[in-house]
Amino acid sequence: MKDKKRKVADVAMNLFIENGVQQTSVQEIIERANISKGTFYNYFASKTDCVANILENLRYDAGQRRIEMQMGRDKRDKDVFIEQISILIQLNEERNLHALFESIMSANEPELKKLVLQHRVYEIEWLAMRLTEIIGEEIRPYSVELTVLFNGMLQHILFTLRITNTAYSIQKLVRNLYTYVELMAARMIETNEHILNPVTVEQMRGTTDKNLVTKDELIEMAERIRTHVKMNEEQADLFDAITYELHHERIRKIVLEQLLKPFQRLFKGVTGETEVQKFTNLVWLYTRTH
Repeated sequence: MKDKKRKVADVAMNLFIENGVQQTSVQEIIERANISKGTFYNYFASKTDCVANILENLRYDAGQRRIEMQMGRDKRDKDVFIEQISILIQLNEERNLHALFESIMSANEPELKKLVLQHRVYEIEWLAMRLTEIIGEEIRPYSVELTVLFNGMLQHILFTLRITNTAYSIQKLVRNLYTYVELMAARMIETNEHILNPVTVEQMRGTTDKNLVTKDELIEMAERIRTHVKMNEEQADLFDAITYELHHERIRKIVLEQLLKPFQRLFKGVTGETEVQKFTNLVWLYTRTH
């Protein structure tokens, strides 16, 4: 059944690329795949579920190729990373996957957009992890930002090459971009300056998963901060105000949001900054997703 389901998902993906997600009906998928309507709904609860399965298959395929290229080799070897990125670009270009993602994002269907955002968060997490493995632990605080910069350069260069029909070497392109990332990483380490904070991935996931954090988890996190982070009077007063709001049955979101940024600023460059930053970001996220 798994192989047959995968074949139907592949047929659907090709139709989505050819015609667009919104413009492709379940009936067209059924006819192209030469299956019954009952078989389709035995595999997928809906067209959206079919898209989710396609993205899951893409992540699985990418993961298998990455593992295959890294098996038995030093994870710190940047040549392995360049090969991993290059082969996936080649596969994506051959399968015209950029058209699939453009089609999904242009569709007026929030659930489909959410699926793509989740997919991209997974990719960002993997790339940030790999950059940290190769360049070193010292870039971990900047790994997400470096990932976003790398992806941005890569996508815009590929777009430009595509529309100008310019021949290029994928490996040379990736190698050059990786060199730029190394230079940016060195600069970030030297200056300790960056735009995105270390919990950005968690915030991004929060935009796609409303169950990222619960009210009880925020209260538990607050208690850990109260126990482990030493505060002066001003810090403690704001912290008490925030936790007081969290304990309300109906959280006053406007009040909370006014407290978070000043509280975060009070810990800038002092002990407890990371814990407080994560806590305040997740509280803010909670106010936006509940």
